[in-house]
Amino acid sequence: MEREGGVVRVAVVQQPPVLLDRGATLDAAVTHLHAAAAAGAGLVVFPETFIPGYPAWIWRLRPGDDADLTGEIHQRLVDNSVDLAADDLRSVREAAAELHLVVVCGVHERDGAFGRSTLYNTVVTIGPDGAILNRHRKLVPTNPERMVWGQGDAAGLRVTDTSIGRVGTLICWENYMPLARYALYADGVEVYVASTWDEGETWIATMRHIAAEGRCWVIGSGCALRAADVPASFPGREQLFPDPDEWINPGDSVVVAPGGTIVAGPMHEEIGILVADIEPSRAAAARRTLDVAGHYSRPDVFQLTVDRSARDPVTFR
Repeated sequence: MEREGGVVRVAVVQQPPVLLDRGATLDAAVTHLHAAAAAGAGLVVFPETFIPGYPAWIWRLRPGDDADLTGEIHQRLVDNSVDLAADDLRSVREAAAELHLVVVCGVHERDGAFGRSTLYNTVVTIGPDGAILNRHRKLVPTNPERMVWGQGDAAGLRVTDTSIGRVGTLICWENYMPLARYALYADGVEVYVASTWDEGETWIATMRHIAAEGRCWVIGSGCALRAADVPASFPGREQLFPDPDEWINPGDSVVVAPGGTIVAGPMHEEIGILVADIEPSRAAAARRTLDVAGHYSRPDVFQLTVDRSARDPVTFR
């Protein structure tokens, strides 16, 4: 909910998904939304591909030797991915509407038309009425991620007006792409959401740099996952995640104020919900001294063109 003075409480969900189980992860997401709302949140953020979980296995499988196991895992991933046209996010949308929340959630997206099996790393922004306001597909999958996801386009590379402020999203290493960041700055982002699998000191420093560069609030939403969180039914679980005490990813969710000061987190090797109060309207005043898309730009020297046309797969007619 939006509070007096324009202050909004943000809840960053650093909870494990139920890997490769869309239904169970959706149920968990709804539970987390209720917990966030009970804590007074108006904006709730989930990490990269929360539904049905980041493909941590790709960094451990070997090409060739693990081909059969890779195929088995990927089939389950395809079966449990999210088809937006089929309204696979209905339960999350309905909870957002019931609780009057703005929700940003990462998903494995499958374009279900004509039985297509290409997956996309997608982040969806949902309004407090339950409507999907924006869908952004990751532009460039990183290294072995290219065996999982297709390349996205810039159709969703935009800032969205919401009831809590102007929200923009980038996914993981897109945040290291200067022109992608600038596209959000130029669109007037106030609340910049970086959903990610990345973690550590360099990532946290990047979140602070973006807040200083863009003079916006930055929400770094990390994935926290322990080997013990991987379901027993996961194919090759003992081979891929043999140590139940291992932190596969420590999370490192963080909230940063315009200018670069950390106001919450980083939440390291911890499961829970990171809560912080932010004031989106402060972004405009913070740009008095540095507005990289305004008075601190040089449009006579530099120009950025963003092609936001959709790049749909080939359709046979």
